[in-house]
Amino acid sequence: MGQSERREGELPPGQRIQRGWPVTHYGPVPRFKPDRWEFRVFGATADGDKTCWNHEEFSALPYASVVADFHCVTKFSMLGIEWGGVATSTVVKLAPPAEDVTHVMVWAEYGFSSNLRIEDFLDDQSIFATHRGGEALTAEHGFPVRLVVPRLYAWKGPKWVRGVEYMTADRRGFWEERGYHNLGDPWREQRYSYQEEPGDGPEL
Repeated sequence: MGQSERREGELPPGQRIQRGWPVTHYGPVPRFKPDRWEFRVFGATADGDKTCWNHEEFSALPYASVVADFHCVTKFSMLGIEWGGVATSTVVKLAPPAEDVTHVMVWAEYGFSSNLRIEDFLDDQSIFATHRGGEALTAEHGFPVRLVVPRLYAWKGPKWVRGVEYMTADRRGFWEERGYHNLGDPWREQRYSYQEEPGDGPEL
């Protein structure tokens, strides 16, 4: 199924409805230290410099909300979730990439990373979420900031995000180096790297 055939409120192949929100992540839950927290945008930026926000500054960025479905590669889906936070497009507007940027690497605590095509990162539902259903995220679900990219499997949106690296070529992130599909489209059931076709990602 192609991107244009997605239907809000429908389940991608192999998924099931989940009641409640399971906690799934690799490694320990980091302790939030507001005085040391920083969100960085770096790499192939338009001006060659990096942009940084502390927690107070990031929290003051324009607030956006989206209602979207959430699909985990472990085969559960939650439909019609309200996310609030900072739109990815807002970050890109304030810290623009160079013209030849094709991908981003989203970095999180403990050096965790996830790579995305720039068009997926800039989808109109992609958001650096700070809230779900009007309430602040809990630490287990990614407080203070997690990326949500509803058009992809949820592992593409890391918890505990700390920054974005603009890239002019693709590079695999943490799970993409460990057997997960480089693209992660749930409607094409792109779960694992052995399913990749030529052009889907860098060689393992």
